[in-house]
Amino acid sequence: MHSFSARSRRASFASVAVLGTAVLLAGCAGSADAPDTAGDEAVLSGEIIWADFGGPTNEARQEIYFDPFTADTGVEVISVVVEDAIQNTMMAGGEGDYDATHVGLDQVYANIDNVLEIPEEYQDQELPEDIRPYAFGTFFVGHAQGYLTSTFPDGGPQTWADFWDVETYPGMRAWPGSPGSYDSTCEIALLADGVAPDDLYPLDLDRCTDKLDELRPNIVFYSSYPEIQQLLVSGSAAIAMGPSGQFAALRNAGEDVSVSWDQAIVAPNVIAIPKMAPNPENILALTEVFHDPELQAEFSVRTNYGPGNPDAYDHIPADVQDNLVTAPSHDTIVYQDSPWRAENTEALLNWYTGWLAS
Repeated sequence: MHSFSARSRRASFASVAVLGTAVLLAGCAGSADAPDTAGDEAVLSGEIIWADFGGPTNEARQEIYFDPFTADTGVEVISVVVEDAIQNTMMAGGEGDYDATHVGLDQVYANIDNVLEIPEEYQDQELPEDIRPYAFGTFFVGHAQGYLTSTFPDGGPQTWADFWDVETYPGMRAWPGSPGSYDSTCEIALLADGVAPDDLYPLDLDRCTDKLDELRPNIVFYSSYPEIQQLLVSGSAAIAMGPSGQFAALRNAGEDVSVSWDQAIVAPNVIAIPKMAPNPENILALTEVFHDPELQAEFSVRTNYGPGNPDAYDHIPADVQDNLVTAPSHDTIVYQDSPWRAENTEALLNWYTGWLAS
């Protein structure tokens, strides 16, 4: 689906690699020490170590982004499942194996001094201007509620208050059970408790606790995202709160799934390049592929995640757009306040860890 030839892609990747080298040298020494790279023609080789959470999202990346890049450049993209210890060390400026790591936008804000800038022409315009240079591969996740349509044949829950209403909509609720996957749990609890979207931040963690305690007898916890699909299909949960991509995976598997986008929480997910990335030229070159609007559209069709490049919508069918949290028709969605969350990451993690253990 590329609109330019493999030969021109190789030349373009090479120019990005040269730019990446210049960026690194500028960060390590004064401008007088940096060599003049004008006219150089870099040749990419070697590998990229890519860390994300696996599953259908990684499979889509492999086929849509990685395979064409490898075919064009010879650079192998090796996917690994994120290990918190490595990711946290590298995002804090330390050494590690990752060239790229999947993070929430709040993690980029919190560690902005420790990530590489990407070329301006490959920055995602859907991101806030102050953070665009430090992230790529943007996709917008909707933390929404979904259920098998057959579970509620007369119409299912729409609002977060409905999610808490176990009398009208009986059954267990699938809910994140890992401390690091607190996602949008507090925002959702507050919305269910009647807080207006404009009044969510700063998050009232005590109020979140009280509201979650109400629902706890009706919660079945999942420790990994694919478990959402298992819980719904098996009937162990009637409704699930989770990232919209899991509902897309169910739909792709032939299940009839309903998703409510009413006050779904929009969480920008991005890829960050730690400054200590072992293969900076290679990963900076890959940012061009990820910015391609046609490829972003293909990724959105496959995963039902909203694109970071607004031009992608020109290539996304209308019926698919309805399944994307950031579709223009979804006018009640609520965006996370990433800067606030960045400043309060430890408090949020400690809060959720404590609640799960209580």
